[in-house]
Order: sequence, then C-alpha cells, then structure tokens
Amino acid sequence: MSDRLLVGTRKGLFSIERHASGRWHIGQHWFAGDPVSMLLGHDQNPRYLAALDLGHFGVKLHRSNDAGTSWSEIPTPAYPAKPDELEDKDPVRGVDIPWNTRLIWSLESGATPDELWCGTIPGGLFYSRDGGDNWELNRSLWDDPRRGKWMGGGYDFAGIHSILVDPRDPRHVTLGVSVGGVWTTRDAGHNWQLLGKGLRNVYMPPELAEDPVSQDAHRIVQCPGRPERLWMQHHNGIFRSDDAGENWQELVDVPPSSFGFAVAVHPGEPDTAWFVPATKDEKRFPVDARLVVTRTLDGGKNFDILQRGLPDESAYDLVYRHGLDVSRDGERLAMGSTTGSLWISEDQGDSWQLVSSHLPPVLCVRFT
Repeated sequence: MSDRLLVGTRKGLFSIERHASGRWHIGQHWFAGDPVSMLLGHDQNPRYLAALDLGHFGVKLHRSNDAGTSWSEIPTPAYPAKPDELEDKDPVRGVDIPWNTRLIWSLESGATPDELWCGTIPGGLFYSRDGGDNWELNRSLWDDPRRGKWMGGGYDFAGIHSILVDPRDPRHVTLGVSVGGVWTTRDAGHNWQLLGKGLRNVYMPPELAEDPVSQDAHRIVQCPGRPERLWMQHHNGIFRSDDAGENWQELVDVPPSSFGFAVAVHPGEPDTAWFVPATKDEKRFPVDARLVVTRTLDGGKNFDILQRGLPDESAYDLVYRHGLDVSRDGERLAMGSTTGSLWISEDQGDSWQLVSSHLPPVLCVRFT
C-alpha cells in the first residue's frame, strides 16, 4: 500500500507522506509557484513526471528518476508545422486550432516504464519509447477527418484527458476526449475506432445528441482487474460500459446528482466506483453546498452518500477530473479541491481525514 501521494496544484507539486501514526502530512514542495497540470508516478518505479503550464512561457515537462530527489527538464511533446494550405478550425467558434501544445492533460505508462502516452490540448496524442526523451505525435488520430468535429468544452479547444491502457494488451488503448467522444485502438495507434453507443449529450442539438463524436466525456476510468469494465463521468451523467466502451448504460436517479467531473474505480472490484457530485452547468459547486462522495458497490444499482470527515458547514469545493484517485489496493482514496483542500480516506471512502485546507487549488492527485 502506497504511503505517498503526489498533488499537483496551481502553485507547485507537493508530496503527501503517511506518518507511522496513520496521519498524513505535507512533505516536499517542488516547482513552487508554477501550475502543475498533470503528473505520473508509480509505487514500483521511482520515475516521476510533472507537466507545468507556465502560460506565457509555455508548457514544460520535468522528470525525476529518483522519486523526487532531483528533477531535470525533458522535451515537451511538440506538434509539426501546420501545412499552409490546411484549414483546421474549431467547428463551433470557427477559430484556427493551434498546432502547438497548450496543456498536458493526461500522462500514462504503457507496457514498460519507458513507454509513455501523453494527451494534450488541442487534442493530440503523443507516444514515447524512451521515458520522455523523445515524443511522436500519433498522426493516425490527428489526421483523422472526424477530428474536425471535436470542439472545446471547459477549455477553448478539445483535449485528451483520459488514456486507458489495457493491462492485458498494451496495444489496446482507449481515449476520452472533451468534446470528442470515446476512441480506441487495438494496434497501438495505427487505426482508431470511435465508440459510444448508448451515450447521449443533452446540450447538443437533438440530431447530434447521440452522435458518438459529440459526447462530452468528463473522465473515463478502467478497472485493471476487469479491463472491459469502464466507468464514465459524462457532462450528462454517469455511464458504465461492460464491453470496453462499445456500449454504454446510463445510470439514472443517482443522489444527490449525477453531474460532476471525477470518477475512480476499484482496481480489483469492477462494481465499485466513486464520484464527486456537483450542481450542473453554471453553478458547479456541491449540491446544497454539501460536499459528499458517492460510491456504488454493485455496479450502479445503489449509491452510498459518504460524508464522514468532510465539511459539516457549507462548502463550495469543486473536484476536477484528475482530483480523485484510488490506491493500487483499492483501500485508500485521495481527493483535492479547487479551494485547496485535500482529504484522504483509508477505508474506501467511509471516512475522510483532512490533510490540509490551505493548499493552492488542486489540479491532480496521484498515489505513487
């Protein structure tokens, strides 16, 4: 069981360490003052990756090969030059889609520690065979004419926020795009299939509501113990797939709300998943200002509302897509919010320990 959590925030990267007493405390702080949009760590590998969003100074990527003792900058995934004759515009706003990395939104390991996948805004997928020393844009996806229908959701341009690598077959990779649907490859990215039967997006025009490429998946996760089981927090609600994303079932009447951004699944129990509900669309804070976590233990038939250790008073925390994580054994959960609060549960969410209420806004959390 991991005793370290990495927390990427608007003002740097923090390590959260577990004391022998069972209490968690803030350890090291790296990249102070810099937004850390995504990170990657593993409890069986001392290599960490941290993506920085430096605004005017661009996107940077740093790597540690010794669990954070030292860091070095490595190349950032880079787009090729856009052909002069090519028109590539956002289908809604009509503005040119940039051919440069605006944000690193997802990082995942492949079959070996040296194999890495990286998802960015404006929607490019990159692959590295050497731990990040070199990156290659997946042209098969980038050049797919259906990408022309992708559009911005919470950001101005579409992006890849979820990368699921099948532990049984690392050539099978599934992506979540906002807004652009669910995509999968079974040959390591040479060919791509658009999935999504059963999904619906109610804010689209009626004729596009069930169009797979019009789906606004907020986050998709995969159960390592049963990789065909996927859970999705969609803009429109909560969905589950039992066949690796081919078909989806919407879960209805989920209290207190089926809207949100974060989802986590137990690594060995595919019927167990957690969500952080919020009030939909313009408001985007907890329902009735009551911060809770919801959990299903039976595949979505029933949901528990978990609040022990979370604020008793009114709370306006929002938990981003990557602000919720579960440990590799499925016992510990970590949750960080836009107000700079961080909680850890040692018992699958039944109770929560407040680690800090004074961090910068939390962008991502990951057990290592």
